[in-house]
Amino acid sequence: MKDFPGTPGTFTALTLRVLQFSFAAGSIVCITTTPDFFQYTALSYLIASMALQVIWSFGLALLDAKALITKKILHNLVLVSLFAIGDWVTGILSLAAASASAGLLILYFRDIGKCQSDCLNYWMSTTLAFMSWVMVEISSLIMFWLLAAG
Repeated sequence: MKDFPGTPGTFTALTLRVLQFSFAAGSIVCITTTPDFFQYTALSYLIASMALQVIWSFGLALLDAKALITKKILHNLVLVSLFAIGDWVTGILSLAAASASAGLLILYFRDIGKCQSDCLNYWMSTTLAFMSWVMVEISSLIMFWLLAAG
């Protein structure tokens, strides 16, 4: 396998995972600080999706940190395949949740004008979810390139 920036076990991969984790955790914090988020299904789905993203990114960040400490680059085909599939699944779920939440926010708060005091937190949460998705997709493209390079 080639040695791309972002290969598992490198500093770039660790940075991507920490950013994914941070944006997803920030999204959860922003949305759970509001008292009535559970009334909207899309926002509940956003929390579930971001919770999965937090778990996935944190686990892989720990693996990357361990590989950096032991100075190993993880080029195992099975491991990279698992990373690629996991990134694609969490990426699809994150994009779907962020898009559904954005659609809900546009409909309720911009079109209908039903914005209460918590709409800024909802917008911030959705924005952080999209930023987490961007980091996941960068990482998943790197994994795909690693698999394609053999």
